[in-house]
Amino acid sequence: MVSIDTPIASGQADTPVRPNKLYLAAWRWHFYAGLYVIPFFIMLAITGMGMTWLAHIDGRDGERTAVVAQQAALPVSAQAQAAVAAVPGGTLKQYVAPRAEDLAAIFRVDRDGVATMVVIDPYTAKVLDQFPRRSGWYDVFDNLHSDLMLGVTGDRMIEIAASLGMVLIASGLYMWWPRGLGWRATLIPQLGRGGRAMWRSAHGVIGIWMSLFLVFFLVSGLSWAGVWGEKMVQAWSQFPAEKWDNVPLSDDTHASMNHGPKEVPWALEQTPMPASGSDAGEPALEPGTTVSIDSMDALARRIGFDGRYQMNVPTSPTGVYTFSRDSMSTDSTDPTSDRTVHVDRHTGNILADVRYEDYSLAGKAMAVGIALHMGTMGLWSVLANTLVCLSVLFLCFSSIAMWWKRRPAGSLRLAAPPLPRDMPLWQGAMLIALSVSLAFPMAGITLLAVLALDVLLLQRIPALKRALS
Repeated sequence: MVSIDTPIASGQADTPVRPNKLYLAAWRWHFYAGLYVIPFFIMLAITGMGMTWLAHIDGRDGERTAVVAQQAALPVSAQAQAAVAAVPGGTLKQYVAPRAEDLAAIFRVDRDGVATMVVIDPYTAKVLDQFPRRSGWYDVFDNLHSDLMLGVTGDRMIEIAASLGMVLIASGLYMWWPRGLGWRATLIPQLGRGGRAMWRSAHGVIGIWMSLFLVFFLVSGLSWAGVWGEKMVQAWSQFPAEKWDNVPLSDDTHASMNHGPKEVPWALEQTPMPASGSDAGEPALEPGTTVSIDSMDALARRIGFDGRYQMNVPTSPTGVYTFSRDSMSTDSTDPTSDRTVHVDRHTGNILADVRYEDYSLAGKAMAVGIALHMGTMGLWSVLANTLVCLSVLFLCFSSIAMWWKRRPAGSLRLAAPPLPRDMPLWQGAMLIALSVSLAFPMAGITLLAVLALDVLLLQRIPALKRALS
C-alpha cells in the first residue's frame, strides 16, 4: 500500500520516468488489491483506534467505576451475594477483582443464557451499576473489527483483506524502492511539488516507514483469523496438556471460557481444561479449610495474583476455579506476567499453573504481539497504535486522492494500470504469487478467483473490460 503511480526521478518533478514492465505488473497488483483492501483497512483503523482508547480510558466492563476507599473490603462472598441478588435467579460465573483500592469490583451473573455484569462497591456491597455483558461501545467496535458482525463470513472477508494487505506491502515496497529517486526522496516527503506528485511522495514515504509496523499488525491480527490463525498457526503452537501429569482432563478446552470476544490467552485456547473430582494436584489450602470463593480469593492473593485478576467460578461437579491474569484482557500491562491457575473445586488442590515461561515460542510471541496489537501495554502503546492507525487512514485516503487525480477527465471508470505484455522474469513474479498463496491461503484463493474472473468473463465482455481497466 505504498505507491500507486509512476515513478519520478529525483530533481525532475514534472518528468515521469518510463516504468519497466515489472513495475507495471506490481502497480497493477497493487491497484486491484487496494480496491478490495481500502474499505476494510479504513474500518479496521477506526475501530482499532476506538477500542484502544476506550479500553485505556473507560475499561470494558465497568472496571473504572470509582469508589471511596475504606479501611477494609468486605469478603468477596458478601459482594457476590449482592451481585446475584441484583439478578434474581442468576448464577455467579465470574469475579473480576479491582485494579486499585478506589475502584469497584465486577461480577458476572448469568440467567437464561444472558450474562449481566454487576458493579459492586467492595466496601459496602452496594450495587453501583448493572448491564448486559459486552454491550458497550468497545464491543460494537470489537465486533466490527473482528467479523463485521457477520460471523464466519465477516471473519473470512477481513482475513482476505489482511492477506491481500501483504500483497500491497510487497508490491508497494518494490515500486517505491529507490532506483532513480535516491534515499532522501524515498524517506523524506517532497511536499513542495503539489498535485499528484505531492500525494504520491507523501503516500510512498509514509508507506515505507510504516511497512514493518503494518506487517506486524497484519500478522498478529491474522493469527486470530479463522483459517490462517486457527487452522495453520495456532493448531501446532498450543501449550501441551501432557505437562499436567496425572491430572484428569475435561472434554472442554480453554476456549470454552470465551464468550463472544476471545478472552483466553492464544496459547491455551485449544488445550483441554483440567477436571475436578480426584485427589490429583498440589495441596494449596490449610487442612480443614473449606473451598469457597473467599478461600479461593485468599489463595489467589497468596500465590501472587495482586491487583486486578479474574476468577471463573465452577458451575458443574467437574468444573474448576480458574484464576487468570493476562494483558489481552487488560488485567496487566505486562504480557510476560500472564498466568492461568486451575484449582479443584472439591479439594482446593492446584491442578495446573501455566505461566508465560511455559508457552511455546509462538505462544510467547503472540502474548507480546497481541498486547502490542491491542495497545494494552500502557499509554505509550496506546499512542503508538494511534499513530499507526492514523497512518493507515492517510495511506487509504491518499490512494483515493491519487486515483482521482489520475483518472481520465470526466470519467469515473477505474483506469487501472495497464497490463504489461511479454513481461520479463514472469517466472519470478509467479513464484512470488505462489509463495503468498501458500503462506496466506485466503489471499491465494482470492487471486485465483480474480484470475478466473478476468479470463472467463471480463476478457469476453468489452463493456466490463473497459469499466474495470
